[in-house]
Amino acid sequence: MPTGTTRRTTAEPAATEASVVYIVDDDTGIRLSLGALMRSIGLRVEAFESPDEFLRCPPAAGPSCLILDVRLRGKSGMAFHEEIVNRGMRIPVVFMTGHGDIEMVVKAMKTGAQDFFAKPFKDQDMLDAVAQALARDNERLAAEAALADLRASYQSLSPREKEVMGFVLSGLLNKQIASEMNVREITVKVHRGQVMRKMSARSMPDLVRKAESLGIEPSLSRGAHR
Repeated sequence: MPTGTTRRTTAEPAATEASVVYIVDDDTGIRLSLGALMRSIGLRVEAFESPDEFLRCPPAAGPSCLILDVRLRGKSGMAFHEEIVNRGMRIPVVFMTGHGDIEMVVKAMKTGAQDFFAKPFKDQDMLDAVAQALARDNERLAAEAALADLRASYQSLSPREKEVMGFVLSGLLNKQIASEMNVREITVKVHRGQVMRKMSARSMPDLVRKAESLGIEPSLSRGAHR
């Protein structure tokens, strides 16, 4: 069970309704005490007796983390963690156990666990771990949102603009691209400007980085096939 007093540190998350801490433990006392601890700093809490109950809960839209007991009735926390990883759920997990050992800790960390606590643990240690987990999840969500915006920007390009972008990424000059596409150079210049604007690219290196993020390869010129 949690022990010790709670003190505020800069590592604690700011109170936000968007952040959710999930707790899965078949011990009612642990669920209640951990829930009270998290709510004391303004976090929303959803507590469950079993993994199946957790899976029936709609996923949070904002940052979240899961505090998971290793030993559960019917299914081990370690096995459940592997299951949610295989399902593609990227929620940070903080393990807790009254029967941990070094081998178990190493296995948990290798499968992506955020932290691992032996019971009893200090309140502040758990709060700090949850803060780090929520910050990590917030960064993940921000990165996913940025990538989704980038995909939308690319899809807003016309077929011609996408074609020009491919040649631009290969390092061809406007004159060379015009020859490849059998169009006027001014046409290429206009399309190139549209590509930079729609992709919000500040420079060529910036456009290249964005293309790499999307997995877009440079187009080969006809000369490259010879």
